[in-house]
Amino acid sequence: MVKNQLRGSLSLLLATVIWGFAFIAQSVGMDLIGPFTFQAVRCLLAVVFLVICSFLMDRGHCTFAQSLEKWKNPALWKTGLICGAALFVAASLQQVGLVYTDAGKAGFITAMYIVLVPILGLFLGRKVPKIAFFSVALAVVGLYLLSCAGVGRINRGDLLLMGCALAFAVQITCIDRFAVGLDGLRLNCVQSLVVALLSAPFVAATETVNPEDLLHCWGPLLFAGVLSMGVAYSLQIVGQKDLEPTTASLIMSLESVFAALGGWWLLKETMTGTELLGCGLVFLAVLISQMPIGFLSKSRRPAKSSAKAQPSK
Repeated sequence: MVKNQLRGSLSLLLATVIWGFAFIAQSVGMDLIGPFTFQAVRCLLAVVFLVICSFLMDRGHCTFAQSLEKWKNPALWKTGLICGAALFVAASLQQVGLVYTDAGKAGFITAMYIVLVPILGLFLGRKVPKIAFFSVALAVVGLYLLSCAGVGRINRGDLLLMGCALAFAVQITCIDRFAVGLDGLRLNCVQSLVVALLSAPFVAATETVNPEDLLHCWGPLLFAGVLSMGVAYSLQIVGQKDLEPTTASLIMSLESVFAALGGWWLLKETMTGTELLGCGLVFLAVLISQMPIGFLSKSRRPAKSSAKAQPSK
């Protein structure tokens, strides 16, 4: 049990490191191409990568025909459709919201899924440990100091980003409830395919695709497609299987911290003392959420949860 929780925590931690640095790749990439084009292409790259990986990982364990048969699981496609639709809404609202508000505030509001996940859990009848609420409150303070201390009024972009946070909370909750027993790589592949297909009409309606710009953007696209969408979201699905969803969302909120650290390291951006304090508080909140009193005993889902078999940000 403890070993499984450690495995889940490390999987999500690695995912958040990738997502944090992917934020830099997206910022650089969208200087050259539109947000929906970037989103569609990265997801298509993820689909190709995940299909290849699924067959390679089956080598030596089953025949090619048996590997193909695994794609025919109706629960896989149903869950992938639900999670993919939620992920598309979240990513799209985030992109549009960034037009009207600054990136720091956007990161803070988006990360508010750490508050919404336990609330959704309560509505679904899940018991949330008391220490989780303390960790969430501490993380909210840390994220505020990191992202938008001193920022004032609420604008239209902020409202869109609140919808984004809700959509991410729904995606995390759906993975927790429906992904148990499903192949993580294949589920993420279906999820990525759904996001790509839903992005395509918006590309056609609002953006112009220039092949030369795509070639100039190959680095950020590969990172965001293969590592962020392909690897990190697969790690989210795998990691959430071993963790209570509120704990998982807290670990995933470290994305904002790693994005800030990545900007400081790679883009030579400066970090104030307030921002460093915010980073420290978020890290502390995650560490507290891992304390045995909160999660090694009370919140670990029972073994029967695999009966939910038919969730990632």
